[in-house]
Amino acid sequence: MNNVIFHIDVNSAFLSWEAVYRIHHLGGNLDLRDIPSAVGGDVTKRHGIILAKSIPAKKYNIKTGESVPEALRKCHDLVLVPPNYNLYQKSSKAFMNILKEYGPVVEQYSIDEAYIDMTGTESLFGKPEDVANKIRERIYRELGFTVNIGISNNKVLAKMASDFKKPDKVHTLWLSEIKDKMWVLPASDLFFVGRATTRKLNNLGIKTIGELAQTDLSIIKSHLGKHGEIIWSFANGIDFSAVEPVPPPNKGYGNSTTISFDVTDADTAKLVLLSLAETVSARIRDDNVKIKVISVGIRDFNLGYYSHQKKLKTATNITREIYESACQVFDEMWDKVPIRHLGIHTSQVVTEEIRQLNLFDDLDYEKLERLDRAVDDIRKRFGADSIVRASFIEGNKKIDHMSGGISREKRTVNYENQNIL
Repeated sequence: MNNVIFHIDVNSAFLSWEAVYRIHHLGGNLDLRDIPSAVGGDVTKRHGIILAKSIPAKKYNIKTGESVPEALRKCHDLVLVPPNYNLYQKSSKAFMNILKEYGPVVEQYSIDEAYIDMTGTESLFGKPEDVANKIRERIYRELGFTVNIGISNNKVLAKMASDFKKPDKVHTLWLSEIKDKMWVLPASDLFFVGRATTRKLNNLGIKTIGELAQTDLSIIKSHLGKHGEIIWSFANGIDFSAVEPVPPPNKGYGNSTTISFDVTDADTAKLVLLSLAETVSARIRDDNVKIKVISVGIRDFNLGYYSHQKKLKTATNITREIYESACQVFDEMWDKVPIRHLGIHTSQVVTEEIRQLNLFDDLDYEKLERLDRAVDDIRKRFGADSIVRASFIEGNKKIDHMSGGISREKRTVNYENQNIL
């Protein structure tokens, strides 16, 4: 039996979800998807980048990840709306719930895309193209936004197919179709081929996916190593990865934040590190694991980036230990250049490890861990602001006491202050 894999991708997800909410819940008449528009961060908080854009905005060469001022220079009439991650999470959940009604195995690849293993379901639902169109039409009918669905024998080709002509389309890319449908595309369109890899391929005279597929593998590996072997396999339609309903365990945990002002003193920087340690350690505890390596990353006001790490004697998930270790790493590395962005990252994740007792250590680690878990439980029940450390109340109020991940201003939107057209 040949495998049948669907890749479902929401068209302009954040912007589509915002457009649907404004029309169906706020009484708006203007569909953001029909005009040059984008979801963008707050420039005043130095989060001013384009997070999603409409298909009409693409005509102005507006790109995800570029700065809001740069986008506005390309299109003066660009309609900008603020991000609302609470809305996106709810929309994503409704989207995934529909998909789970059609396939026994659904893998959520990101907030707005998923794979379904449809192998063996033809007698239940019908031909792959027919059921894909049913799913596409049902999502639009019930949720109001459009999706593209790619169909193939494996995940990478299904994803490639879903990126064909948009929006609101179903495309196939069976193994028998790759020469006609995929090999003619530029090499940069291949999954896992970024700008740097594209340049290396172009230097080898490889412009299309077909040229990559037909180049001797030894040549590709000699210039691109293991990554070259992967993309050569993808170009030839080779992918043995399975649709996984449960995500693999994290290999590390990290959070970072762009600060709304340049940090010039260590005390303020360490307050930011404390806010990051709060969120990182809570995630670690929530997964019932511990970490053994802590690193701190700094981006200065010149946009230069550097990092340093420390290996702990004993694995931990305690906020205090993670914070104090991060401060030690920070003190060893900071060159006193004003800081724009700070991050804490952890690695070497373990499920359990016996703590080595130290005669000169008088901390009660079991008590600290119980305290942290109690704080986690309270925050889950009553909100992140239900418990705040005194240092954030007495100190610099510009710093969120739980930084990193999705910033506070991106989690929700006060629509009373928005001009809903």
